[in-house]
Amino acid sequence: MYTLRSSFLMALLLTGAFSCTKSMQQQESGRAKMPAGTKDGVPVDYRQELRTFIQDISAWARGKQPGFMVVAQNSSELLTTTGDTSDPVVTAYVNALNGVGREELVYGFENHDDAPTPAGIKKEWTAFCQKAKNAGLKVLVTDYCTTPAKVTTSYNTSNSNGFISFAASHRQLDNIPAGTPYQEHAGNVSTLTDARNFLYLINNGDGDTKFINSLKATNYDVLVIDAFSEDGKTVWSKAVVNSLKVKKNGGKRLVLAYMSMGQAEQYRWYWKAEWKTNPPAWLENLDPAWDGNYYVRYWMPGWKELIYGNASSYTQKLIDAGFDGTYLDPVDASSYWEEK
Repeated sequence: MYTLRSSFLMALLLTGAFSCTKSMQQQESGRAKMPAGTKDGVPVDYRQELRTFIQDISAWARGKQPGFMVVAQNSSELLTTTGDTSDPVVTAYVNALNGVGREELVYGFENHDDAPTPAGIKKEWTAFCQKAKNAGLKVLVTDYCTTPAKVTTSYNTSNSNGFISFAASHRQLDNIPAGTPYQEHAGNVSTLTDARNFLYLINNGDGDTKFINSLKATNYDVLVIDAFSEDGKTVWSKAVVNSLKVKKNGGKRLVLAYMSMGQAEQYRWYWKAEWKTNPPAWLENLDPAWDGNYYVRYWMPGWKELIYGNASSYTQKLIDAGFDGTYLDPVDASSYWEEK
């Protein structure tokens, strides 16, 4: 799930600027193309480049803030040496992580809320998640379902596997479901290992004050939120982030910042208007499924410099704001290049 700021979505609806129309797709297809798969003249190993990217983000962040947590969403194909469940995990990659996220494990398959994930795919994804858990990683499952019976099945299925889960009633992850968190408790949560539940809420459509107050009024063990306020450009202050680290019942919790490192987002602070006609070498075409999101050549230095490694990078902004870690997406970005 790629984040889509509510304010940006409203602008799209009002102006029609960047809607996924046929004319836009034709416009994008006419852009100058870079060779899809070369790095210094050598064919790119897309999965290994993505692993290395995540490992480097983790190492740099932990060097700045020891204990900085990294969770990678939908990264099954990166966990093992060949992308097969029977093969061993890639140790360096696993060591760079604290957890993995998995969307649609039980419900919401292929962006259809309440739709059960086919048994064979569910079995494979569960096997990967078990492999991650056995390697010491926390597994965070996000299902998309609304009917009470399916919500209950979602939570019970993850719990029986030793995962924690969030049954999202809105695909845009813009609301807090009614009721109390699954396995709510007042205990302190200092590491992902301690967590029994989490809230995934990355779109703010209620205004900054109401949004923050609604988060404070919950007892979720882990919050996964966007690092930016409603304007999409201003990072939450350290005081605000610290205020979210206490549950309503007084227990401590973790606050992770969503970060898109597998795609560029046109509504972020780093975006330049001239990229529409004169894109940097690392910028690829628009993702037709998500307005304002662009594929990137994530192995190129220019893109990496926006994500980590310097005082103005995305990761540094998260550290400065006091987040406990980051929730990376889309970590299945290698599949776009492999298919291409």
